[in-house]
Amino acid sequence: MNFNEETLALAAVWYVAFLLSLTCHEAAHALAAKIGGDPTAYEAGQVTLNPLPHIRRSPFGTVLVPLLTFYLSHFMMGWASAPYDPRWQDRHPRRAALMAIAGPAANFLLVALSIVAIRVGIAVRFFAAPQQISFSHMVAPGAPGAAEGLATFLSILFSLNLLLGAFNLLPVPPLDGASAVGLVMSEKVALRFASLVRGPTFSFVGLILAWRLFEYIVSPLFRVGLAVLYWGY
Repeated sequence: MNFNEETLALAAVWYVAFLLSLTCHEAAHALAAKIGGDPTAYEAGQVTLNPLPHIRRSPFGTVLVPLLTFYLSHFMMGWASAPYDPRWQDRHPRRAALMAIAGPAANFLLVALSIVAIRVGIAVRFFAAPQQISFSHMVAPGAPGAAEGLATFLSILFSLNLLLGAFNLLPVPPLDGASAVGLVMSEKVALRFASLVRGPTFSFVGLILAWRLFEYIVSPLFRVGLAVLYWGY
């Protein structure tokens, strides 16, 4: 990839959107755990929208991998994590399930906020519907200047969080969906399921399975997202 001035500017916008998305996701996990009785992440300083505690905990997944994947594919991927007490999960599997679902819920909240901002921008002609759609171009600027950067940021925020929220809800370990399914199980079954999938072997197999499944989900997911974004236009 040729890193000219335009590409570097796009990388900066991508990284801001990526870091905001990841920080909100992990802070939501940490806050839900604290409310549910596990202060582990709170005491580690992760009930915060300040990205630095999350970066310090997972520098590889929050800095190196996102920049590397952008260099290779023009898309950012990465990870972070919020600590929790497994003994608390064993005692309260339903609360742990709520903690798990809080992260994707934060991503979908960012999707909703992006939709509102984009639709308001179109209504006041600050933005316009684009001729072509891409992850970084879900809406077009209405005029040169500040609208260009904001349109790109909101496009990425919408696309990235739609993907992050849906991907993390897949019910396979180590994704959040594997714990969230405890909400539809009895506590006894949820506890057994959590103990079963906690090992590294299940996590490795689960990630491979999740990537294969997500190939079939991405296109219909974006069709639904676009239908909601441009409902009535």
